[in-house]
Amino acid sequence: MPGSGESLMRIYDLILKKRTGRALSEQEIEHLVAGYTEGSIPDYQMAAFTMAVFFQGLSESETLSLTRAVVNSGQKVNLDHIPGIKVDKHSTGGVGDTTTLVLAPLVAAAGVKVPKLSGRGLGHTGGTLDKLESIPGFNTRLSDTELAEAVNETGVAVVAQGQNLVPADKKLYALRDVTATVDSISLIAASIMAKKLAIGADALVLDVKAGQGAFMKEIEEAFELARIMTAIGRGAGRETAAVISRMDQPLGRAVGNALEIKEAVLALRGEGPADLEKLCLELGGWMVFLGGKAESPDSGGEMLKELIENGAALDKFKTMVKKQGGDLKAINDFSLLPEAEQKILVAADRSGFISSLDALKIGSAVATLGAGRQKKDDPIDPAVGIILEKKLGDPVKAGDGLAVIHARSDSGAELIKFVKNTVHSAYEYSNEPAAARPLICGWIDREGDEHRV
Repeated sequence: MPGSGESLMRIYDLILKKRTGRALSEQEIEHLVAGYTEGSIPDYQMAAFTMAVFFQGLSESETLSLTRAVVNSGQKVNLDHIPGIKVDKHSTGGVGDTTTLVLAPLVAAAGVKVPKLSGRGLGHTGGTLDKLESIPGFNTRLSDTELAEAVNETGVAVVAQGQNLVPADKKLYALRDVTATVDSISLIAASIMAKKLAIGADALVLDVKAGQGAFMKEIEEAFELARIMTAIGRGAGRETAAVISRMDQPLGRAVGNALEIKEAVLALRGEGPADLEKLCLELGGWMVFLGGKAESPDSGGEMLKELIENGAALDKFKTMVKKQGGDLKAINDFSLLPEAEQKILVAADRSGFISSLDALKIGSAVATLGAGRQKKDDPIDPAVGIILEKKLGDPVKAGDGLAVIHARSDSGAELIKFVKNTVHSAYEYSNEPAAARPLICGWIDREGDEHRV
């Protein structure tokens, strides 16, 4: 049993083995994860192990073994009652990342089954679930049976993931968070992929963000993370592809829960921001391709564009909302969504061109308004947020609106002043327009081949 003198000595040996750069077997990694999850391996030993991994890294086979061990630490979602190819999507995060709200119904409109299990957000805004719950009555708490019923009937459902999914990951992340080992690329990849593999979809498309508003700041880091995660997916027998996209500025123009619902609806109408539509067509093209409904990702993207133009994408979103108990009237009349009382314009203090828009500062401003949470049980305000009027490359004159703050009427003057100053500081100017940088940096296909833009 883990915890005996012999096993504790063995844990010491495994730490030493990894510290000196040697590879661990699948059985050794399974023993470590299982023992830590059940509590027989103490925090101090697992902390030593994660630090050894931080410096030595894990091989491709070790990372796959770690991912499998984390998956096996808890329950798995059985999607066998949903016929056909099930396709999932995951983003490594960003500011104003509304893609799931658009993608899930859009791809389902193409005939691909999309059972999407999401978590609640920590940071600048809520997660996908919090955003959907801005719609009055929308129910994200479906059982596995109800999930299967919803997807079989409508092709799509977005629901809360179970509490017993990958418990080892929850313990490991909490430990990494206080031991300066969060930014180990091997541990990041295993953490992300364990959650996706536990859900049980047949295919997975990853949106790996790069830039100052993303976890991976450099393009090369994002490609490395994408390579590792797609290798894990293939090793686990899942069709997996990754798109690497920039997160130097917020995606779209809305940052906030109900505000992002409005923007998603506009995107499904074909009236959304160009960058949001472009990314959704790129990711969605891959999802439709891996789902067997298109001959290539490009033709999949063209199919999705037609579904937006002919109204089928928005109809599918409405079908999903109705099936999950949401008020359809709010989709047709945005005034029925939560709405903040104050609309405060942030004006430019000089003329020129927007040369930088710090996504993290915008996220911080939105969190200050109450749109995000720092702890998992913190309440969020679905109504507050920021609408960006100017983005990278846009010309601006002194006095032009940069952004509109949506705040509650009881927000104090000091809070509003702080938020306005934060938004101001997020913008930088130049006298000449900066060279445009592509939103899509490249992709890794299902065979693992890398393509750069």
